[in-house]
Parts: sequence; structure tokens; C-alpha cells
Amino acid sequence: MTLDGKTVLITGGTGSFGKKFTEVIFQKFKPKKVIIFSRDEFKQFLMSRTFPAERYPIRYFIGDIRDGARLFRAFEGVDYVVHAAALKQVPAAEYNPFEAVKTNILGAQNIVDAALDRGVKKIIALSTDKAVAPINLYGATKLAMEKLIVAANSYVGAHDVLFSVVRYGNVVGSRGSVIPLFLRLIKEGKKELPVTDERMTRFWITLEEGANLVLTALEESVGGEIFVPKIPSMKVADLAKALCPDGCYTVVGIRPGEKIHESLISEDEGRSTVAIRKNGKRIYVILPQYFFETKNRQKYLSAEKLPDGFSYRSDTNDCWLTVPELKELVKDVQPE
Repeated sequence: MTLDGKTVLITGGTGSFGKKFTEVIFQKFKPKKVIIFSRDEFKQFLMSRTFPAERYPIRYFIGDIRDGARLFRAFEGVDYVVHAAALKQVPAAEYNPFEAVKTNILGAQNIVDAALDRGVKKIIALSTDKAVAPINLYGATKLAMEKLIVAANSYVGAHDVLFSVVRYGNVVGSRGSVIPLFLRLIKEGKKELPVTDERMTRFWITLEEGANLVLTALEESVGGEIFVPKIPSMKVADLAKALCPDGCYTVVGIRPGEKIHESLISEDEGRSTVAIRKNGKRIYVILPQYFFETKNRQKYLSAEKLPDGFSYRSDTNDCWLTVPELKELVKDVQPE
């Protein structure tokens, strides 16, 4: 798979993932053009300092995925779309529910419509472990987004376009995540870090790993899959110890819409899941339960089948980050 000579559009391109994915694209390929589609002109200005249009084949396109007409214009001549735009903060989504619906669900349908009408070749949408058995609105909207993206393969007709999803856990150091928050509190001189529950576990993935997973999905997808990486779990209490070894943490209670443990693959989804290896990495692939006539799924017939009752949870994972490993992982993360 190469992006040489191709035009790639990233929705939410000024976010943590978008900036890293742009960096990876220019490191590995020579694209015809990279289009950063986002609604914040100041973030685009800041990103243009790192990737100026004078030195890179990059264009900054102000727009909101809620605006279907704007997406239709932006998708002209685009080969691949990576859909990363979303409202992601759990408390904000709980308090502003329909705003999350308009961006994460209606915006996803706008992506589908524009891609179909503009002849885009592949769309890879980013999802989250919170979409599995969701208990908060953010997770519910991402589950709906996944369903829209997967089902879009039923509507391609004569169009040569594929829709797939990548789903992964918390991203190390991403904007709004717990690590920059903890670092800011430490910088302010706090000796006790707030931990919602001592039992809490989470999946963790680096931005680099997330970007490479999307490249794998672009290469491997035949339409309708959900790609899930094999990644480690960590205990939030261990993270607090790694960042502040001389201090301690205070249990403050679980926030509304928060789980103690997360799942990346439910037991019900496990029945439709196979495992593949790519570049030495193990990747789970949740296959669609509906057959899309235009897609070739024969490639997965020889993939590794998973045992009955398989599920993928942060608390039963067989791979864990230790306190020393967490220290190494977060050493380059900046405070909020």
C-alpha cells in the first residue's frame, strides 16, 4: 500500500491524531496532497507552522462535518479519507447530548454521502473502546458512527469505494487525556493526584501506533471491517505512581458515564472476529455480519479463528504496562 501520488483528507486534522498521521504520511510517502479539514482556523494556523504549504503539498480547509455541502466541496479529487473528527469529552457529551449526536452521528452520515458522491476510494473512521457496550453518550454516538460506516458498504452500488473502522483505546498524551492533566497538577505543585477508582484499568496506545493501524486498515480493508489492535492495559493507579513516585493519589469517585474497565471486543462480537498479523503486530478484525456483494471477503477465510467466548477487556488482557514502562512511555508528554 502506498500513498505516493494520492490525495488524502483528514477530518479533525488539527487534533492529536491528525497531526501525528500527517507527520507519518510525509515521513513514509510522497502524497500528491494532504487536506486538513477542521473547523478551528487558529489550530490550522498553528499546524501550518510545522507543515507550511510552501514546503509540503498540504492544504488547510476550514469546515465542519455537520455541513454536508462543505464536505462535498472538500472531497473533490480525494482518494482516501481518514475520519478523526468528533466530540470526544465524556462529560461534555453528557451535558450537551444533541451536539454530540450532530457531530458524531449526523456528521458521519455526511462523510458517507460525500464519499459516495465524490468517488473517494476508501474511508477509514476512528472509533473507541467506549463504543463497546456504551454507558455514556459519547460511546453511544461512536457505536452509531461505526454502524453507519459499516452499513455504508451496502450503498456503494457501482461506486468503487470501501468503508471501514479502526477501534482502539486511550491514546497516550492526547489532548484532554489523563496524562497531561496529571502532569499539569504536578507542575502546579500538587502532591496528590485524583484517581477515580483504584481498580480502574484502561487500554493504552501511542499516537504512532494509532497512525500505523490506520495505514494497515487502508491497505488491508475490503469493506465493513472493524480493526482492533493488540495493545497493553494499565492501571490508572500505577500511572499516578509512575508520574508522581514521591506523592500519592486520592480516590475521588467515578465520574458520570465512566466505566471501571473498558472493552475493545465484546463476547458477542468475538464470534465474528478473526486475527491477522501485519508487520509483526497482532490485529483483530471484526467482520461485518452482513454480506456486501461488491466486496471480496475471501482473504479472511484463512485467518486465525478465535476461541468460543472470546472477548477483549482491559482487566482480563494478557499484556500489562508496569510502572517503569509507564514512566518511559510518558517521558515526552507535555502538560496541558
